[in-house]
Amino acid sequence: MQEQMRTRAKEMLTRGEVQRVLGWKKGDFPFNPGPAFFTTHKDLDDLVYDRFCSANLSSYMAEANKQDDKTLVFLKPCDTYSFNQLTKEHRVSRDKAWIIGVGCDGNASVEEMQETGLLERCKVCAKIEHKVYDELIGENLQTRERADRFEQVSNIEKMYPNERFGFWQNQLSRCIRCNACRNVCPACGCKKCVFDSDKYDTGQKANVTTFEEQMFHIIRAYHVAGRCTDCGECSRVCPQNIDLHLLNRKLIKDISELYGEFQAGDDLETLGPLTVFNADADPDPSIVYKRG
Repeated sequence: MQEQMRTRAKEMLTRGEVQRVLGWKKGDFPFNPGPAFFTTHKDLDDLVYDRFCSANLSSYMAEANKQDDKTLVFLKPCDTYSFNQLTKEHRVSRDKAWIIGVGCDGNASVEEMQETGLLERCKVCAKIEHKVYDELIGENLQTRERADRFEQVSNIEKMYPNERFGFWQNQLSRCIRCNACRNVCPACGCKKCVFDSDKYDTGQKANVTTFEEQMFHIIRAYHVAGRCTDCGECSRVCPQNIDLHLLNRKLIKDISELYGEFQAGDDLETLGPLTVFNADADPDPSIVYKRG
């Protein structure tokens, strides 16, 4: 598949059908390829595609969208949900992208290789269909039984309040405010983040009892509610191994239970449940939500 991708990219670049290619480039080690733009035929010799190519390339299309010409981008099935969501929010233009959907059998990480060989998000992934593409290379081979993606969220919900508080305090106290989660997130599109303000103590990492540390990730989760596709990039890039995706997944679960089953980026037509109001079906906002 890798050679097919290189050949096709070189062909389109040489013919001038696209002006750049967005894919994965060889890293210092075999297990750390990263996102990269390729602009020459020779550059594409460094294009790679294997199970370590985990990065969601759709978020980088927001930068490519600033150009007037066209970019070829390789997208895994799960990435296409993010691309659709970005298109719906007018942050990328479909006309400026030539999308080649690439087959996927799940992504691996060095940390999890000895256990299952898969990233957590791939163990629960049901997104094995490309939602948007111009052509396809390879096949999606995810035939294994998938775990319940809300199981861990449900387990946390069953905890007593002080247990939940302790769980998240342990998780969030490890944060070093490197902003990797925010920077990699396709749903984070603000030109200037409120947490970068110089007026408050939120612009830098502080001690464990500060508002900034307790609330940064919670507020960020609310900012992307209804738009998060559960791509799991926030947890993947966290150097402290914080399970940040669980905050987003909690809101995804609640939204589906309150407003009906919903998957961000599934199509370009369905409006997000938090952007419209249905008087006949939506819950009264004054009612405290409790599960039966």
